[in-house]
Amino acid sequence: MPLIEYGVATFVLPGQTESGDHHLVCCSQGGILIAAIDGIGHGEEAAAAAKAAVSLLKAGADEPVISLVQRCHEGLRLTRGIVLSLASIDPVHGMMTWLGVGNVQGVLMRAGAGQGVVEQELLLRAGVVGSQMPPLQAAVLPIAQGDTLIFATDGVRSEFVKDLSALEPPQRAADKILERYCRKNDDALVLVARLTGIQT
Repeated sequence: MPLIEYGVATFVLPGQTESGDHHLVCCSQGGILIAAIDGIGHGEEAAAAAKAAVSLLKAGADEPVISLVQRCHEGLRLTRGIVLSLASIDPVHGMMTWLGVGNVQGVLMRAGAGQGVVEQELLLRAGVVGSQMPPLQAAVLPIAQGDTLIFATDGVRSEFVKDLSALEPPQRAADKILERYCRKNDDALVLVARLTGIQT
């Protein structure tokens, strides 16, 4: 199986019983699927939409990312909807395909990069999965052992990028980003995933 190490840090808006922000890291025959999902609004209805998206993504984990987002769009029409960013990693060929709808920030930091040096930022397309879907276009880029992918929902300020380190363990990195950059006025989620092995 492909090897990945990841960490997740979350913040629940005070007064709410659960977060509307959820994540998925799923290793399957086809590779690794990583997603950060933000249910629209907050509270139970947002959480319900995000959880439904996790189930839909897990059920189709081997599908291309555009098909997965379309699957979510169809399956979430009766919910509040979600925004999400997701990446599919093919460790055999060392490639990553990623796509974002809404405002879940995504960045890729290369192994050995200096602090705050981000190689790629995910191009986000405005829209809501489940209600207003933009034209979908995924980007494909090479990925290598030691590269780190970070997804952060909009409860996290975008300046977190300047604090990133390619050497920090993923869970510690996620905790630090949340602690320093959480807005505290919305649910928040940070997912940090590092590729620790490539199949050859």
